[in-house]
Amino acid sequence: METPVKYMCVLMFLVSMTIAGLNGVVGTGYYYGPCGKHDIEKEAEKLEPCTYAAQHWRAPVPERCCTVMEKKVKNPACLCAVLFSQTAYNAGVRPKIAVTIPRRCNIADRPLSLWFNSEDFPLRGIGSIRTLDSL
Repeated sequence: METPVKYMCVLMFLVSMTIAGLNGVVGTGYYYGPCGKHDIEKEAEKLEPCTYAAQHWRAPVPERCCTVMEKKVKNPACLCAVLFSQTAYNAGVRPKIAVTIPRRCNIADRPLSLWFNSEDFPLRGIGSIRTLDSL
């Protein structure tokens, strides 16, 4: 009689682990950061060609930087996380300046917050919208 109970316990354990595993596979998008499976610090290293342009307002933006930035701009949450990463901080990147790079590269498909100036959308009574381009 003990053998069927053992098998039943093992079977229940396997079923519960399978269900937990399937939930993990289906819900994996919720467990990753803003850059998906990619490490934010590694993504920040890919923006190395943009370092000087991200430190100085009027510095020319290298073509290699524009190529990399064009890919990064497709995921604004990841770009934001990268610009505020420890790697970017250690490199001297100033996020306030770095967010102007897509505009300086003339990237047409950039997020709305990287497109408009604050003067474009004044709000009555509370000042104006402070977008990243206007900083």
